[in-house]
Amino acid sequence: MRICIVTDAWHPQVNGVVRTLDTLRGELKRSGHKVLVLSPKMFRTLPCPTYPEIRLSVNTPFRLSAILRRWQPDAIHIATEGPLGWAARRYCRKNGLAFTTAYHTAFPEYIAARSRLPARWFYPIFRRFHAASEGVLVATPTVRDQLSDKGFERIVPWTRGVDTRLFHPRPDARFDLTGPIQLYVGRVAVEKNIEDFLKARVPGTKVVVGDGPALSSLRQKYPDVRFLGALFGEDLAQAYAAADVFVFPSKTDTFGLVMIEALACGTPVAAYPVQGPLDVLGPDGTGPFANWSKPVAALNDDLDTAIRQALTLDRGDCAAFAQNYSWNTVTEQFVTALRPLPVEESHPLPLP
Repeated sequence: MRICIVTDAWHPQVNGVVRTLDTLRGELKRSGHKVLVLSPKMFRTLPCPTYPEIRLSVNTPFRLSAILRRWQPDAIHIATEGPLGWAARRYCRKNGLAFTTAYHTAFPEYIAARSRLPARWFYPIFRRFHAASEGVLVATPTVRDQLSDKGFERIVPWTRGVDTRLFHPRPDARFDLTGPIQLYVGRVAVEKNIEDFLKARVPGTKVVVGDGPALSSLRQKYPDVRFLGALFGEDLAQAYAAADVFVFPSKTDTFGLVMIEALACGTPVAAYPVQGPLDVLGPDGTGPFANWSKPVAALNDDLDTAIRQALTLDRGDCAAFAQNYSWNTVTEQFVTALRPLPVEESHPLPLP
């Protein structure tokens, strides 16, 4: 099948959406599918206001239409609700083409965190975006229930996976810092609630991996924290494996792929008992799987308590637990959810 994935989130951005879609592309190709990722790299872009690391595509309607008409995909999946996502939605609606979407990010809550306006003001926009979709792919039951309560329809489960070929224990990985090493990986931004982690009082060294609009101010405010910037591939996996505990302070993430990546590297997780961690790790830290009963994470309304509890957990259990998040399942769910388009005579573009 020729699959087009439309996404406003792509390299060089560093986040769970990009890693999920990039790995998905590889898995689809290994399964024999042809994949076109229609991303901002194919368009002229401008920096997003207040968030210059994110590039917003411009001149999208005409170029996007030309690419899709010439490449003639068998199925279209719109992964994000940005300029490219809206342009692809308009194209599909205009031409009577079915498509699927995904709810990767709780954007209404993110916008609320940055604007201090109520999140409920923004939900109608996102509900309208997804209303025309043949299937809205969501990662967890909590997100499914939340969206259903807000009037979203045709919600389809789509779990997440971890690349255990990259993320796995490395017994020799070390930070030359005073332990215990407490690690955060993700965007350095207000919506990630990162200051709750930076204010935690557990002795040791805090390490932050990632970039974002709050990086400069937090570096000045917390001089004892080691800010390493964005890391990729082996360097990122080494950082996970070298930490004693992975701290996930976000209260708005729909899943939190970084938690599974950390666990795959043998590092236990400390988090709040909120959406994302509750679905992925369970209230008692043993996860949602019937065949698993050992704690790999500590969830507590007091983050210091969660960190201390997580530091006592077995690293071997953490790595074994992450094996439950199989990319075979992720890929199968994605392909099953797609809605094939009518077959037309085409002159496809070369694959990128």
